[in-house]
Amino acid sequence: MDHPENSKEYLGLQVNQGVAQPSIINPYLKRSRFQRRELSVAEMVEGIVKGDVTVLSQAVTLVESVNPDHQQKAQEVIDKCLPYSGKSIRIGISGVPGAGKSTSIDEFGVHVLDRTGGKLAVLAIDPSSERSKGSILGDKTRMEKLSVRKESFIRPSPTAGSLGGVARKTRESIILCEAAGYDKIFVETVGVGQSETACHSMVDFFLLIQLAGTGDELQGIKRGIMEISDGIVINKCDGSNVDKCHIAATNFRNALHFFPPSDSGWVPKVLCYSGFYGTGVKEVWDMIYEYFDFVKGNGYFDYRRNEQNKYWMYETINEQLRNSFYNNSDIQQKLQAYENSVLLGQKTSFAAARDLLDIYFKKL
Repeated sequence: MDHPENSKEYLGLQVNQGVAQPSIINPYLKRSRFQRRELSVAEMVEGIVKGDVTVLSQAVTLVESVNPDHQQKAQEVIDKCLPYSGKSIRIGISGVPGAGKSTSIDEFGVHVLDRTGGKLAVLAIDPSSERSKGSILGDKTRMEKLSVRKESFIRPSPTAGSLGGVARKTRESIILCEAAGYDKIFVETVGVGQSETACHSMVDFFLLIQLAGTGDELQGIKRGIMEISDGIVINKCDGSNVDKCHIAATNFRNALHFFPPSDSGWVPKVLCYSGFYGTGVKEVWDMIYEYFDFVKGNGYFDYRRNEQNKYWMYETINEQLRNSFYNNSDIQQKLQAYENSVLLGQKTSFAAARDLLDIYFKKL
């Protein structure tokens, strides 16, 4: 741009053009240096089996991707990793928000690694915002001791508004972690609700973390989550809260008497501990190992694993059918018209659904 000061009216005054604005990108930067080479299925499986954490993380990212090409590649990796899986103990950990799940996992993980050695993987499901669709994925910040241990692998995953999809992908991530040599798997759920049922269908032991002062025996009976719990622990049993925790434990024990016996024959125990101070953690793990000795002794451990495999086969069929229906081009063209006819009262919801399904199945 020419400066007005350089016109003839201002003789003797000269203004230089200045230096051109340089590019914000370094021209000597070799971008190829920063581009990660995409691994093949064989290379990825080899890296996972060797215990390479970087390759394992890439594989889990591949599993969580919604890209059809990524999903196909992820399934090939999972199929090849399947023979190396199944040799771990899987523990689901749930509780109300603020119950201290992440802090407890930190203490539990350090204790079991020091006690038995091996490797531990933590798969934490983080709820996504309904508005922004984003997740904080900040569980690692509460696992200060565990996150610096080389034997541990902590992977938070967003729900992204899809509980079923996350549950299936979490189960697939368990297979990858087992193939990488992790013999202890923790699955932390988003809180109390439908996610607990999904978590229960992929773990061997389901641990429910409770707090004191959440209700009496009747309140405990109303919570269906207690029916699927293999162990209940009262957290924050420290300081002036000790007596309240023991009273709460008594209430929960009384509530458990009203439930029918579990299929395994195991009677859930109720214990108190402090995740912050690390007291009572040994007793919790003694209970968990006592449970595994019990169910492996009566054959329920293998029976439950087989039932879970069958359950996920049907879940996968349902999910694939649902995706195939909504991705069908004829359905996509007519779905909005049928929705409008339902809103205008021209068709009932059931009739519109039946007609759409007829269109779908006739086009197959």
